[in-house]
Amino acid sequence: MNRTKGQVEAEITEAITRFEREYLGRGPREAKAYILDDMVLVRLTGILSPAERQLSSEPNGIEMIKQMRSRLVESCSDDLEALIEEETGLNVVSMHTDISAQTGERVFVFVVDGDLGARWR
Repeated sequence: MNRTKGQVEAEITEAITRFEREYLGRGPREAKAYILDDMVLVRLTGILSPAERQLSSEPNGIEMIKQMRSRLVESCSDDLEALIEEETGLNVVSMHTDISAQTGERVFVFVVDGDLGARWR
């Protein structure tokens, strides 16, 4: 692998941003990927639509947004894992995600089957 850690992180950021735009219809305001040992952490900000931001102030709105977004991610988890595998060359062991309907942030954590960070030590 001749790419720097920063290049791989940037390519993961771009792939996840493109996926969010194509699959969910809108992308994040900001996104950044971080490689930490056997994990890839992706933080997305500004992901809520105007309708979701409005809904978040309604009773039970936050729970509705979290449930809907969780279901959407679950339905495409294989595609998300494939993006990480393509960029890292490692298999994804597990994927974890959460969203804050109050701040409009989403975090993905992908655990891979090798110490990806060791490539640049």
